[in-house]
Amino acid sequence: MFKNYFKIAIRNLTRNKVYAFINVAGLSIGLACAMLILLYVKDEVSFDRFHTNGSHIYRIVTRSVHNGVASKQSSTGPLQGPRFTQNVTGIRAFVRVVSGNEDFKKGTEVESRELLRVDSNFFSVFNFALIDGDKKTCLTQPHSVVLTKDEAKKQFGSADAVGKILMMREDSAFVPYKVTAVTANCPQNSSIQYKMLLPFKETAAEAKNNENWFSYYLNTFVLLDDHASPVTVSNQMQRFYERDASETFKTMNARYGTGGDAQMDTYFLQPFGEMHLSTELPAQNGLQNASNPMYAYILSSIALFVLLIACINFVNLTVARSVKRAKEIGIRKVVGSDRRQLVIQFLGESFLLCAVAFTMAILLAQIILPLFNELANKRLSLTYLLDGTLVSGYLVLFIITGLLAGFYPALVLSGYRPVETLYSRFNLKGKSYLQKSLVVLQFTLASFLIIATFTIYAQFSFLTKTPLGYDDSNIVMVNRNNMSHAEAAAFKAELLKYPGIEHVAPKNGGMWGTAAKLENDSSINYFAYETVDESYLETLKIPLLQGRNFSADFPSDSVHSILVNEAFVKQAGWKNPIGRSVIFNFDNNRVYQVIGVVKDYHFTALNQKITPQLFTMKNANPYGTFYIKIRPNTITASLQYIQKAFKQFFPLSPYTYTFKNEANLKSYESEAKWKQIILFGAILTIFISCIGLFGLSVLSAEKRTKEIGIRKVLGASVQSIAGILSKDFVKLVLIALVIAVPLAWFAANKWLENYPYRITLSWAMFAFAAGLVIMVALCTVSFQAIKAALANPIKSLRME
Repeated sequence: MFKNYFKIAIRNLTRNKVYAFINVAGLSIGLACAMLILLYVKDEVSFDRFHTNGSHIYRIVTRSVHNGVASKQSSTGPLQGPRFTQNVTGIRAFVRVVSGNEDFKKGTEVESRELLRVDSNFFSVFNFALIDGDKKTCLTQPHSVVLTKDEAKKQFGSADAVGKILMMREDSAFVPYKVTAVTANCPQNSSIQYKMLLPFKETAAEAKNNENWFSYYLNTFVLLDDHASPVTVSNQMQRFYERDASETFKTMNARYGTGGDAQMDTYFLQPFGEMHLSTELPAQNGLQNASNPMYAYILSSIALFVLLIACINFVNLTVARSVKRAKEIGIRKVVGSDRRQLVIQFLGESFLLCAVAFTMAILLAQIILPLFNELANKRLSLTYLLDGTLVSGYLVLFIITGLLAGFYPALVLSGYRPVETLYSRFNLKGKSYLQKSLVVLQFTLASFLIIATFTIYAQFSFLTKTPLGYDDSNIVMVNRNNMSHAEAAAFKAELLKYPGIEHVAPKNGGMWGTAAKLENDSSINYFAYETVDESYLETLKIPLLQGRNFSADFPSDSVHSILVNEAFVKQAGWKNPIGRSVIFNFDNNRVYQVIGVVKDYHFTALNQKITPQLFTMKNANPYGTFYIKIRPNTITASLQYIQKAFKQFFPLSPYTYTFKNEANLKSYESEAKWKQIILFGAILTIFISCIGLFGLSVLSAEKRTKEIGIRKVLGASVQSIAGILSKDFVKLVLIALVIAVPLAWFAANKWLENYPYRITLSWAMFAFAAGLVIMVALCTVSFQAIKAALANPIKSLRME
């Protein structure tokens, strides 16, 4: 019996190749999307789960309150790990992890390498596989280095690197570091990523200095005993911290003036496995691959949309073709088939199509995977499908898809009355509410994604094209850490000798931030702290609103003069800022005078709000970056000159450069990727929705075949008939837009709330999206409508 069902299914599908192809194509795309998203979600939830002790590993984090505002922080100082382990029951071990860059010399070339410094028991707490070396001793000696397999091959041409030497800079000299172990490359689903590991450096004086309780720059992980309660351990940690650090806190609070309402931090433990998807305490400060669960929700929704629309298409197209199979059903019933057998037959065809679609989906997913990895910033592989949970998930997905796509058509087709079908008196009765509702659902989802695409495109364009308040064009950034002002001045003078270089401005490396008192005993708890010279504002064309700029004509500018931005003035509450005082607690309460106010500019990306900013020329602060303004059309020659001059002045430092405008664009990589992902989702949904609309137009034309014939006999034109057939579908699309537009408006506003600087949603954007959806729908149905209107009426009326 089942063999017969199978033969009939194959014959029916080969007889209707176009419809079979459309169904298989739609289901394949939907299933491929679902497979890729399941891979993504599996990877997200599997992060950091490969460690044997993973369920007992926690990160020490804090909750702070400043000026009544609570915040959480994942960084700690060097004391928390050892002191909590020694004085709190339930903590078995601790590991500190801090990221950094060091200069390595290979032959005559010097290269800066990113690395992690960790405690010696790193491999006892975390399960990173060692290929060669002893995990217990490989990090015990101060001049040890551990490499991954790929890094070992890069440095020495082979993974057999244990015992070999790397030359690393310490102060002004390069000293040998011995490779003591080689590990496998870090799993891609790990928050701790490294190519080099070095032992954590800490002097005896640093370990005894109680002020290091308040030095936040590293991650501290603890391994709890099997039966220890994280809540109990956290409470013990807090009690010990308050006992051990309270006097130091009072002293530092008095010295640095953080305010009379300042409170000691509250310590608690964050489960290691929750770190990757945490929005409050993400994997940062040297940890990598931090994610947001919202991404998984969005991708899952898109996959569900596409798969649902593909199933809706199957239903619509199958019912649309049911008129052609009416006689077949009638004959089957006359010769004795009952409804159950017909349901099995049609469900069998559904599952056969799904099986073909699943095969095609796997091939399609394999083809698309490299692009998906690039968009999602992953290194996924279809070999992950061999995971037992995922295989079970795909089997469930196959069954659900087969039932969803075939159950309703099977019930409809098996219910036809044989008398009507055999005497050609059969036609599809009713208003087809289900089919029309499904099309409305399809176009609601498609319209929603199209509007989302327009919104993301508009916001991305706003972020990348909005003036930043300074000129970032043709500016090259060259880094050289811990550079004295005398070194910077000499290098700057050399660069300005070249005619292709217009301006040069040194600045501190990275982002500095600090706090300070104001003259009225109030304070600003955080502001960006920049060390520049008198050329900085001119180089970046930053407007000066009040007062004057730094000047070489005023030697005192490098001693006690500062510039501030508008946000600083506003937060300080000053009406006349020139001449006001700022007291630097960390600098022995040295008083600085405001000599100028800089116009607010976006010194960070537009997805962050402009914060208070202060500029100084203090000689004791080192420079770390040069901003070099190159004249147009001289880029290649100027870059060659800059490199030559850099090697002349700093022969033992690695030379790298970045264009400032390119660095700014990298701040929006996340938005750029999501722009592409949502675009692909919108294209897929509108494409598959149009297939469903085409199926419904076929159904409508076949239901109204005789009506069309009569209208043509009575003189109706092709245009009027095509208009009558298309009108119903336009109504469905308009209903979908009425539903989609408010939903999209709400979702877009919620998404834009994440940006302090954002576009204003306009009805023009929604109107354009609606017009696009209507145009695509009309193009889809017009083909079938015109074809039906051009048909010979004699053929449709000859049986009457």
